[in-house]
Amino acid sequence: MYLAETASTALAKFDPMDIMMLLFTIVIFIGLVRLVMSPKKNKFAIGWATVSFLVFAFANYVMIFKVWIS
Repeated sequence: MYLAETASTALAKFDPMDIMMLLFTIVIFIGLVRLVMSPKKNKFAIGWATVSFLVFAFANYVMIFKVWIS
């Protein structure tokens, strides 16, 4: 019974939206790299993408290490 209960609580921690968060973070990172490497620099877009990437990376850190692994 104990093993069944721990397995059910482990599945309760996972949400399908977590995969979307990881995919959005990867897409933002790819966009940031493309903006930085482009010959025509758009400083506002680079700053916006950097802030967005940092927010999503922090959210992913909390999601993985504080929710999934705890």
